[in-house]
Amino acid sequence: MSRIPATVLRRSALGTLALILSALPASADKIKNPTAVFSGLDKITGRIVTFEVAIDETVQFGALQMTPRVCYSRPPTETPKTTAFLEVDEVTLDSKYRRIFTGWMFASSPGLHAIEHPIYDVWLTDCKGGTDVIAEAKEQEDVPALASRQEKPKKKGADPTKTAQQVNQNGQVDVEGPRGVPVQPKQKPSRKFFPNNEGPAPAPPPPREPQSLFDALFR
Repeated sequence: MSRIPATVLRRSALGTLALILSALPASADKIKNPTAVFSGLDKITGRIVTFEVAIDETVQFGALQMTPRVCYSRPPTETPKTTAFLEVDEVTLDSKYRRIFTGWMFASSPGLHAIEHPIYDVWLTDCKGGTDVIAEAKEQEDVPALASRQEKPKKKGADPTKTAQQVNQNGQVDVEGPRGVPVQPKQKPSRKFFPNNEGPAPAPPPPREPQSLFDALFR
């Protein structure tokens, strides 16, 4: 019985180990940040507002209430990638809330998962303040526990195009059906941004010193 040389066995073991390592998902480091930075646009006035939101904080931009759940960025040694998981509710004119967006936003591709709203547009610009580095598989995405619930399956035979026209309380047919699904807000917004405002009023001029009769007549 012939013996297999040790060099052949060593090469075979190294080849098997390489195949096993190549089958494993590649890992990429990312930084978990406590603050997400957004920019918001009022499509009517054209005004853009940039604001920072802490994780799990709810703020209101125009008629949109936003709550970021996570915000990830990459270390300088990795390929840049900034993502955030966001929940957005629209406040209607009758003070009701409808969830119009739940999902990931990408700073490098604002139009990939955009908020569809006729007046306001919001996109992620940056994540900041984080120091904790997390190493996870590239194929995995961290979905927050609050937003990991699976959506209920739609009923068979339901035609989504038929919801484009709905009859309101006055018996009138709305041109466009309401966006999103009704929700109950879990917390009130800590701050509000209204891009159609011109900002705080200018400070009043300082009071003028009393003038003498000579100054009032000849100066």
